[in-house]
Formats: sequence, structure tokens, C-alpha cells
Amino acid sequence: MKEAHLQQLPLWAWLWPVLALVLGAGALATGAAPAWLLLLAAVLLGGAVFAAVHPAEIVALRVGQPLGSLLLAVAVTVIEVSLIATLMLAGAEGSEEVARDAVFSAVMIVLNGVIGLCLLLGGRRHHEQVFRLDAASGAMAVLGVLATFVLILPNYVPSGGEHRFSSLQLIAVAVVTFLLYVVFLFVQTVRHRDYFLPLAAAGKHAEPHAPPLPKVLRASAILLPLSLIAVIMLAKLLSFPLDSAVDAAGLPQSVVGVVIAAVVLTPEGLAATLSAIRNDLQNSINLVLGSALASIGLTIPVVTAIAIGTGRPLTLGLSAEHQVLLLLTLFTSLLTLGTGRTTILQGAVHLGIFVIFLVLSIVP
Repeated sequence: MKEAHLQQLPLWAWLWPVLALVLGAGALATGAAPAWLLLLAAVLLGGAVFAAVHPAEIVALRVGQPLGSLLLAVAVTVIEVSLIATLMLAGAEGSEEVARDAVFSAVMIVLNGVIGLCLLLGGRRHHEQVFRLDAASGAMAVLGVLATFVLILPNYVPSGGEHRFSSLQLIAVAVVTFLLYVVFLFVQTVRHRDYFLPLAAAGKHAEPHAPPLPKVLRASAILLPLSLIAVIMLAKLLSFPLDSAVDAAGLPQSVVGVVIAAVVLTPEGLAATLSAIRNDLQNSINLVLGSALASIGLTIPVVTAIAIGTGRPLTLGLSAEHQVLLLLTLFTSLLTLGTGRTTILQGAVHLGIFVIFLVLSIVP
């Protein structure tokens, strides 16, 4: 029976969110945040993120692919958006740049770190792997446009100030970004759903999975929003300590965005890597590209609403060196995903870009 580990809710799937909710509610109500409590909150935050993914996978098993990959990507992005919004509303130092840093970091992590591991480990075991070119080319076209609109274009429009759009420009970009993402979802889930199915399943019914038990499905539908609420509460608790820790360590504020992206993408990255090792590279591609698209398509409209509604500045344009890395990543991804076949060579190339990204994030 496939996906047998998703036929039940283990104790930890309940325990992490419940403990996180209790701790977060207590700390926020009392206003007390000693060092030991912050350390415990950080541990529970990581556990709650993983716990949120497990019920999402159970629901995904019920709805099937590619809706399953989409659901997991959206669940992870909701967590990311919550963390970004919390830091923006808290008004911490560098809060006007945290959305840019988190979105850019998410794109670099999934398109270089995660896909690099998938191709390297999958290629090591299976030599050469294949996936549907229709899905990858369509997703990369949308991703390239969104990334350019949001992260590069602000550097070349004078009316909004340095690295920023004017209010009207920001609203227009947010609306277009969201609409393009919605069109992609329509293509992925309705009009051309077969593009995103594994090659063996395209044009026919995919190999059936054992459906989750009704009581497990109902419990997962309750547990998923509870886990997300727990993550949001702990994010609010840890927002200022994280910012202070980065400042005390003498690191650039952009490291905050890297940490946010790394925390929320770890479970999804693990799922994509395991799929590649099982020679299901199509699922890995769906997860990776879906996550990158969701990170831009959902985050930018939300932070735009926050910036416009509260009058806070929003810096989106990347620095020169990060623009080079983004363009290099998009170019390399088009080459990697442009043939429908991959080997360990492409994985090594993407991991090389990822290493340079990490170095430049710490030492700009």
C-alpha cells in the first residue's frame, strides 16, 4: 500500500502544534520572553512547520496530483507570508526589505539548493531522469516574468525612489503578479492538468494511492490551520529576537530573509528530494517550481496590501550582485529544464550557484 505513513496522524503531528499554541499564547499574553523561552519557541517553531506539512500531505493524498503538490506549496507559502507580515508589522530594522529578501531567498533555495540536491542524488542513483517538458517550460516562463517584475524592474523605474515602485506601480505589479499566478493554477489544475502528471500517468489515470481514512482526513483538515496559527504566533514572538541576533552577530539584515525561507522550505525541500531519489522527478519539479511561483504570486500581493494600507515603505529591487545571481539562476534553470532529461552535472551546477548565494548573503 503506497503512502502508508500518511494513513494516520502520529502523536508528534498533534503534539508540536498544541505545545506551540500554548507557549505562544502564554508568552504573548504575559509579555515575558526570557532566553530559555525564546530557545524553546524556536524549537517548537521548527516542529510546528513540519507538523503543518504532514496534514497537508494527507489532504494532498486525497485530492491527488498535481493538486497535492499545489496544496503543499501553498501551505508552506502561507507560513512564509505570515512570517514576513509579522516582521513588517513589528517595524523591526530592515522590515521594509524583509519581503524582498525572503522571496529572493526562497527562489534561490528552491531553484538551486533543492533542485540541485534532487538532480544530484537522483542522478547518482538512476543516472538519468526524465520529466514532462510541457510543465517545466510553462512554469519557468511565468516564474521568469514574475521574478523580473518584482525583483529587478524596481531598480529601473525612477518615480518610486531607489529600489522601489511608486504606489500605483506597486499595486499594478501586485495585481498582475497575482493574476498570472491564478492563470498558472488554472492551467496546472484544470486546463492542462496532464502536463503535470508523471510521464507514465499522462493521458491515463495515475496509479491509485490508498485513500486516507475519513477520520484521519477530518483531523488533518482541523490540524492544518491550527499548525499555521501556531507558526504565526511563534513568529510574532521571535521576530524581534531574530532581528536582534542578526544585528548582534554583525550579519547583513538580508540574512533574516534567508532564515525565513530556509525554515519554511525545509519540509518541502525534503519531500522533493525524496521524490527524486524514488525516481519521481516530475513530482520534485512540480514542488520546486510550484513553491517558487507561490512564494512570489502570493507573497507580493499580501505585502503590497500591508505596505499600502499602513503607509510603510517596501523595497523590492535587488542589489547588483543579487540581480546577477537571479538572472544566472533563471538562465541555468531554463537550460536544465529545457530538455526533459537531467543528470548529476546539472545538479552540481545548481548547487555551485547556491553556495555562492549563501556566501554573498553573509559577506555582501
